Amino acid sequence: MKAVCWHGSQDVRVDNVPDPKILNPRDAIIKVTSTAICGSDLHLYDGYIPTMQSGDILGHEFMGEVVETGSEVKNLKKGDRVVVPFTISCGNCFFCNRDLWSLCDNSNPNAWMAEKFYGHSPSGLFGYSHLLGGYAGGQAEYVRVPFADIGPLKVPESLSDEQVLFLTDIFPTGYMAAENCDIQPGEIVAVWGCGPVGQFAIRSALMLGAERVIAIDRIPERLALAEAGGAEILNYEEMDAGVALKEMTGGRGPDCCIDAVGMEAHGTGVMAMYDTVKQAIRMETGRPLVLRQAIAACRKGGKVSVPGVYGGFIDKMPMGAFVNKGLTMRSGQTHVHKYLRPLLERIEKGDIDPTFVITHRLSLEEAPDAYKIFRDKKDNCIKVVLKP
Repeated sequence: MKAVCWHGSQDVRVDNVPDPKILNPRDAIIKVTSTAICGSDLHLYDGYIPTMQSGDILGHEFMGEVVETGSEVKNLKKGDRVVVPFTISCGNCFFCNRDLWSLCDNSNPNAWMAEKFYGHSPSGLFGYSHLLGGYAGGQAEYVRVPFADIGPLKVPESLSDEQVLFLTDIFPTGYMAAENCDIQPGEIVAVWGCGPVGQFAIRSALMLGAERVIAIDRIPERLALAEAGGAEILNYEEMDAGVALKEMTGGRGPDCCIDAVGMEAHGTGVMAMYDTVKQAIRMETGRPLVLRQAIAACRKGGKVSVPGVYGGFIDKMPMGAFVNKGLTMRSGQTHVHKYLRPLLERIEKGDIDPTFVITHRLSLEEAPDAYKIFRDKKDNCIKVVLKP
């Protein structure tokens, strides 16, 4: 089969690789009908996530048709059309039983490796390094899905692939980011980053009752899409976002701040240059400029939500501000299983049409160019969907 494979920093290729096989009675094989490039895939593309190996198959946002199931998979049959959570979860451990699916104790065969980095291991992830399981990803014609009796969700034929594809990651991720803010009536939410996750965070915050959402970015088409979704917008290259947020909130600051950017934040000024240099020479693994800004801008007693991916160590964090302002921070890989059915219901009811974020539809063979277009924000690119 054909698959998108990582061969080094900024080097992805479409290779011919062996077809996946059933390895465990709880496995299923999915014929991929739609897959996407995620913003967090760019961290792999840029070489900032450790333990990648040449030939690893990328991709964690995918859906398709069941073509084979293991003997213990009773909930699926050949021909079922399913979306697959990017988090791999066993369904039986301490964390799965508490709806903390992305913290599953049993799905990362390389847990010992993750424990060296993080103290404890999160769940395995599709196509996201050997640190997180070494699982082959879904930017391919076929993919093996472990724990298929727990993860995949059958979707109605009345909905297109593009309407449900983002249930695999970015829609639940944006929604959980907003939910983590515990939004109260009348509250103001600021969202840094108007990429795909930021766009879903904006719309989710409004669905969950935010009175106002303020979106911060520098890319005109992303700001325009955020504004179309109901947000007030700030271009941080044209103004000091921190000063503007104070002015827009009567001097108090936003009640909730969402960092939907993560470890490759862009910015202006000395600290942005400092982070860029330190990350380039691997003296820190993330550029936390946005996280610093969110902590500084948030009102006293406010909430900071971090759906943006951070892979390791960051520098110069304003812990004094965090502690003395009495802030609360919540983060984590998304507990996708928890949100699949509720968000599918919202799509069916017409509360949201996730296709709004798609700007590019390309073939699997075009993936290397698609990564470059997405990374460099060319051709007004916001979200790429690939069709194997």
